[in-house]
Amino acid sequence: MQQAQTIFTVPTAGIGFVELTGEIGRWLAGTGVDTGMVHLLCRHTSAGLLITENASPAVRRDLARWLARLAPESDGYEHDEEGPDDMPAHLRSLLTGPALSVPVAGGRMLLGTWQGIYLAEHRHAPHHRQVVAHVVGER
Repeated sequence: MQQAQTIFTVPTAGIGFVELTGEIGRWLAGTGVDTGMVHLLCRHTSAGLLITENASPAVRRDLARWLARLAPESDGYEHDEEGPDDMPAHLRSLLTGPALSVPVAGGRMLLGTWQGIYLAEHRHAPHHRQVVAHVVGER
């Protein structure tokens, strides 16, 4: 059994999605793990991780609008210390989730043809987010 771990620092430009598939794939290839599982954790409560279509940018635009409708900015939240996007960002991160696990075979993630891994930034201001990647498997 073999393990490897790293932390990716992901710069964001504000609300939106940053694709991590290629960066994670390159790191994974360097670990020497052929078959196993890669686990990813976003270390923040106002950003999240998701797997969604990576071919059409319209999917991510529709997703952003859907999240904004489900958790709108308003003055109705008790938790608003960091501004009107504070609590909605926490709610949206619950919807996108903090963690993902992806099977690995042949040294590659077993994602579908049109699937990509994204960090979802739910705050207006740019941030530097951390995503922990941990792979467990065999050569």
